[in-house]
Amino acid sequence: MSRLKDLRQYVDKKLNKMEDEDKRTSAIAHLYGVSLAAQMIAKKRGLDPELAAMAAMLHDMHAYKTGSYDDHAHLGADYARKILTKLELTTPEETDIICSAIYHHDDKLTVDSPMDEVLKDADVIHHCVNDLSKPIKEKEQARFDSLMKEFGMTK
Repeated sequence: MSRLKDLRQYVDKKLNKMEDEDKRTSAIAHLYGVSLAAQMIAKKRGLDPELAAMAAMLHDMHAYKTGSYDDHAHLGADYARKILTKLELTTPEETDIICSAIYHHDDKLTVDSPMDEVLKDADVIHHCVNDLSKPIKEKEQARFDSLMKEFGMTK
């Protein structure tokens, strides 16, 4: 079995324990949507799509576990490190790359490492196109506009 498939099985088991069906459905849709976007962005930019997808699958797990988004990126990086260490799916270097991306994914107005940027951009894509009736958040607008140009898309 692939590492990504193993990680998804672990994440699915955790998410399926969420009692609120709407929140569970939303969480699954978000993590899988961001994961797909991260794979595509990473591949286009010459980065490892598997690591990008793994970071995306874990990026909001702390928030889903606790029900709180307070400092969820930083706390989520620690939680992801525990999961990856437990599952033994990644090298220490790969774990650092994934956890850095999770740690920085909420800092949409700053530029960090290339893989950090992949996760931020994938998160923005999902936020902006998952529900087209919602306005784009101000902190995500410039990043979304840049992504549309990068992918040759118009609004």
